[in-house]
Amino acid sequence: MKHNKIWIPIFLAPACILFLLVFALPLVLVFVTSLFEYKLMPNTFSFTGLSNYVKLFTQDPNFLPILKNTLVWILIHCTLHVVLGTALAFVLYKKPFGWKVVRTGYMIPNIISQSAIAMIFLNLYNASFGAVNSVLKSIGLEHLCHNWLFDNNTAFPAVTMIWLLFAGYTTTLVLAQLLSVDESIIEAARVDGASSLQIDFMIMFPLVRKMIGTTVIMAAAYMLQLFSMIYITTGGGPGVSTTNLPLYLYTTMKNRYDYGYANAIGVVIIAIGAVCMVAIRKLFRMNEEDY
Repeated sequence: MKHNKIWIPIFLAPACILFLLVFALPLVLVFVTSLFEYKLMPNTFSFTGLSNYVKLFTQDPNFLPILKNTLVWILIHCTLHVVLGTALAFVLYKKPFGWKVVRTGYMIPNIISQSAIAMIFLNLYNASFGAVNSVLKSIGLEHLCHNWLFDNNTAFPAVTMIWLLFAGYTTTLVLAQLLSVDESIIEAARVDGASSLQIDFMIMFPLVRKMIGTTVIMAAAYMLQLFSMIYITTGGGPGVSTTNLPLYLYTTMKNRYDYGYANAIGVVIIAIGAVCMVAIRKLFRMNEEDY
């Protein structure tokens, strides 16, 4: 037995080395370089401590509005988006007529690339020939027509609607968890006189609590890495009304060649992700054992 244990670190070594090279080392470098003035034009690399973070929170007029956009999108995605997907899962687990078709069809937008979906909505929202304005004109609501993606008043909600309704992953995961619940539990509740709503809220919901928490974490992570959809549709405009932190990181690096400042933004993204994950795990009591 002791002889066999020698092989454990040998087989684990490749995975550990890959983890260190692909994830751990770049993560450390992001933190380290965020403490430097690191620019390519002009070529500069000098230690400045926390100056990038001070500049980010106190001197950058764009950062706080962009941070607000990101946090609002996280909140919307973790609430309305997940609630919609979970509600549909609770309907589908009762297996109404055509439930398999609905389940498959609802998942389709989630397997299409973000870039393709962005191009579809870019045309739907088009001010000249887009379907949205065309429908409004056809029903006599011409006064509601907008240049949806390039109007300060409508750009943010228009971009939000691109992904808000497509909660396929949430529906699929929660539905799979619901379908795995032992039928005897439901039958026992019915024998005791529980109504359908009581079974859903008092029995099924607690049993899938951790899976819902997992989908909330996934929703928050999705918002913290969303890039191509915003970049293609609005480019973050008008102004910074639809810019989020990943897009701001990219534009800072691409337009200003300021890698130290961009990495400071990256550290903020990592910190928000960590806080969200801890808060969600506590909210859904994901560390607790179910008895």
